[in-house]
Amino acid sequence: MIMKKTLILLLCIVNAAISLAQADSIPACPKTDTEIKTLSVLWQQDAAEYRALCYQAFNIALLRVNQLPKTEFKKYKLAIITDLDETILDNSYSTAQTIKDGGEFSGKTFNAWVKLAAATAVPGAVDFLQAAHKKGISIFYISNRDTSQLDSTLLNLQKLKLPDANFAHMLFRSKPSSSKEERRNEVEKKYKIVLLMGDNLGDFMKTFETTDISKRFFETDIVKEEWGKKFIVLPNSTYGDWEKALYSRDGLTTQQKAQERLQLLKGIKK
Repeated sequence: MIMKKTLILLLCIVNAAISLAQADSIPACPKTDTEIKTLSVLWQQDAAEYRALCYQAFNIALLRVNQLPKTEFKKYKLAIITDLDETILDNSYSTAQTIKDGGEFSGKTFNAWVKLAAATAVPGAVDFLQAAHKKGISIFYISNRDTSQLDSTLLNLQKLKLPDANFAHMLFRSKPSSSKEERRNEVEKKYKIVLLMGDNLGDFMKTFETTDISKRFFETDIVKEEWGKKFIVLPNSTYGDWEKALYSRDGLTTQQKAQERLQLLKGIKK
């Protein structure tokens, strides 16, 4: 009997040691994939640094517009192509509510949000686009929102007093593919593009449409002279192709994703 109790005690000690070791190597698993976005959403909503980065992006954009030679306006029809979500429109409220409700992001929840036409403007967005439009530059909104969301989005843009808020200047996704290249090409047939704006690298060039981290770095470095010149990037740490690039495949569990994120972290070399 004493031997049996001793063995049980030893097993308990071993199990406790294993649990402690695992706790040191694997972070507590969030209840949902959306839950891991809490800090990112709080940063977008409550960090003055986020606002500063947005103002910085639009200040640089306005500087580039003001540097355009007058001859450009005489020779060409000029246009700016911009993304909408997290570039012009702030959707953090939707993600925040999903987190508070303990739910998951889905097309259904996002569509319900879009129908409210309640997104606010990213800091500096309205002033910049209005200033560019007054100079005679057309604004095209190329978004991967679905064409079924055109009416609600138009209402949202009009509420914010954004220029060129009409269907002719809103090029939304009508195909399963999320690539914006074809729609950008349509604008380029009639206009000279002076700026492209977005929060995701796919908003700028087709070559960025990859979920390989090293390739994304490589392609970004190749055109390093364009960042802040023709390409204006807005901050978005909540979602995007960068997030998809973190995982080895689709269909991973929340725990598996947590493990893969941990493995990607680059710590101090010992």
